[in-house]
Amino acid sequence: MAELVPLPATALRTRCNPACFSFDTTESLADHAGDLGQERAVEAIRFGLAMGHSGYHVFVLGETGSGKHATTFRLLRERAATEPVPPDLCYLHNFDEALKPCLLTLPAGRGAALRAHMQTFIRELGPALGAALDSDAHTERVEALQSAHKAREEGALRELGQACGAEGISLLQTPEGFVFAPTREGEVISPEAFEALPEAERHEIEGRVTAWSEKLEDLLNEFPGWRKAVRESIERAEHEVLEPAVSHLLRSVREAHVDLPEVLTFVDAVALDVLDSAIKGTMLDEEEDEVAEPEENTRYHRYQVKLLVDHSASRGAPVVFENNPGYGNLIGRIEHIVQQGNQVSHFNLIRAGALHRANGGYLVLDAERLLAQPFAWEGLKRCLRAGEIRIEPPAEAQGWSGALTLEPQALPSALKVVLVGDRDVYYLLMEHDPEFADLFKVAADFNDDLPRTPENECEYARLMALLARGAKLLPIERSGVARLVEEASRLAEDAGRLSLNTRALSDLMREADYHARLKGLAATGRAEVEDALAARARRCNRYPTRVRESILDGTTLISTDGERAGQINGLVVVELAAERFGHPVRITATVRMGEGDVVDIERETELGGAIHSKGVLILSAFLAARYARHQPLSLSASLVFEQSYAPVEGDSASLAELCALLSALTQIPIQQRFAITGSVNQFGEVQVIGGVNEKIEGFFDLCAVRGLDGTHGVVIPAASVRHLMLREDVVQAAGEGRFHIHAVKTVDEAMTVLTGVEAGEPDAKGVIPKGTLNHKIATVLAEMTAARHAYSETEGAAGARQHRRRHGV
Repeated sequence: MAELVPLPATALRTRCNPACFSFDTTESLADHAGDLGQERAVEAIRFGLAMGHSGYHVFVLGETGSGKHATTFRLLRERAATEPVPPDLCYLHNFDEALKPCLLTLPAGRGAALRAHMQTFIRELGPALGAALDSDAHTERVEALQSAHKAREEGALRELGQACGAEGISLLQTPEGFVFAPTREGEVISPEAFEALPEAERHEIEGRVTAWSEKLEDLLNEFPGWRKAVRESIERAEHEVLEPAVSHLLRSVREAHVDLPEVLTFVDAVALDVLDSAIKGTMLDEEEDEVAEPEENTRYHRYQVKLLVDHSASRGAPVVFENNPGYGNLIGRIEHIVQQGNQVSHFNLIRAGALHRANGGYLVLDAERLLAQPFAWEGLKRCLRAGEIRIEPPAEAQGWSGALTLEPQALPSALKVVLVGDRDVYYLLMEHDPEFADLFKVAADFNDDLPRTPENECEYARLMALLARGAKLLPIERSGVARLVEEASRLAEDAGRLSLNTRALSDLMREADYHARLKGLAATGRAEVEDALAARARRCNRYPTRVRESILDGTTLISTDGERAGQINGLVVVELAAERFGHPVRITATVRMGEGDVVDIERETELGGAIHSKGVLILSAFLAARYARHQPLSLSASLVFEQSYAPVEGDSASLAELCALLSALTQIPIQQRFAITGSVNQFGEVQVIGGVNEKIEGFFDLCAVRGLDGTHGVVIPAASVRHLMLREDVVQAAGEGRFHIHAVKTVDEAMTVLTGVEAGEPDAKGVIPKGTLNHKIATVLAEMTAARHAYSETEGAAGARQHRRRHGV
């Protein structure tokens, strides 16, 4: 086996040389478009926006902070600027069915003009009607009609009275009405005198009274017809005097919208309703009851124009982002007011939703916020499936309230919806919502990082220039840019890549800008970026400090010197509030004769996660496959994370657990000056793990406090070397030989580093050299197998003797 030497300091951090940049500060750089490394996602968005077929709405997915919102809005605005402005949307009173307001679409800007014209008409309508009805000519005409009608009634009654008087019957008018009474010589006969008349004469007078009463009844029955004729005459007179006034008021509306037949139809309906209401007197009754009310609640509200969406100031197609996509904010809603204790509504109380404002353009929604709102997701799907936007209570809630509501005419849907969310949300919708794939056929997946090449580093600098100008930060010197590039690789957990998490990058730039301004500098340099990182570490170091203190005071047992069999320092990473910290944890193993089972105490106590349990099963399989191919594995072992009281997950400790197990088996001690991380497969090959930088730094910090003596180090998978972007103090210590990092590819290499004992490889005949680790393992296992067989034979002989004694054989 080749000599295992620590990694050189140059392999522990891939630096960015400021000399590779041709600028002094980012002030001289042109802004980047903001979609660095997102060519695939940009192509998908452009494709989805260009597809005019139904169902090709777009879901933009990616990690938080990847700039997907900014890029999406930039592409949407670029495309929307080249598209026509959609029409204004208005609702009008339906004079046939008041509960079903009519939708009116007008060219952009014409809706506001129509609303202003109708408001002017409403303001002038009351005075104009009053002036027309109070004119002298009209008043005299009405009075003449009423006088003629009165004279006609009085003349008819007079003629009837004269005719009956000739027959000795007088027509009298009393408070109770008209009555007939007999007369003699022009005087009404008193009741006593009438009773004194002969019976025959009385009967004859009663007959005449009955006849004239019938004639009077016939005459009175004609009076309603005469009065109706008079009212009709008065209504015709009012119509003739009001029509010119109303036509004059509406003339400007007609002239301004002569090219819009729908508006002219509405104006005609308004004119007819005004004349009808004014002539019938309902408008005057309302005027008498009028109190100070908002304009939409006045007696003339049905003549108003409800401007739902106004595009008079728009340029291009709308791009709408609804930050609170509740059902009402999304679909629109119908509000109610309380009148005399009852909830009522009318078309002026219709409120537009984001779908209305975005119709003819683009609607952007945050997927998680949308799904968190009751009924909103189903309402959006219903709209996209039906191809229309219908303002109505959610179907699930339609029976909750008995309030009378409206049924506004639906608006044809002509918009593109863009959902923005995490990958988990996208995949969950794909799996659990059958309609999702039919509606959102285009997925724009944003990358998390991009290759770290000289060209991309220069483009990354332009991206920093864009972010700095957008946040009004000081320019960044080339040294500061180089340091930010290095931090971007650390965020990507790969020295060969750059993180595209622009949110994290922007936050660091703002914090560095703060330190630069404290110093009174004109630009941000490398030192200020370092200050920002150090300040952030101090703000977030409560947890790692407490863990380190517990180790230093002996509460948590971690050894960094000496040696011990079956004990090893593993490394774990803890993530709290978006910050990651590494620290060592003691892993121990015990071995005894048994039947080949390896007990994972974490799993047995339900503290081990599925992936951790998988790692233990894999190392058990490796142990049996390598060392017990031709004999039973006659051992039992136990593995445990000491002083661990929280769930353990992940397989990055499986290499440490296997090494502890091999040490316990052979009783070859492990040097406690090392810590180790890595996962292992069934062939004993060491595999890559995450959080390697934080793990190394966590052990380094502990060793540094206790005192580095040049022997301390960490063992990591060779595949994780490319991920190393360690802190400067760790790199410096490694360069000075005070701390070492070993990269291993197999368990044999790891055990050689940890124990100092050569692993040993079998020769062509399969013979393992004596004194090596693998020879010791094979020897111990063979001894355990022999002991187990001897024990089984002894147990079998004792059982046979007991059987013979029991049966007298």
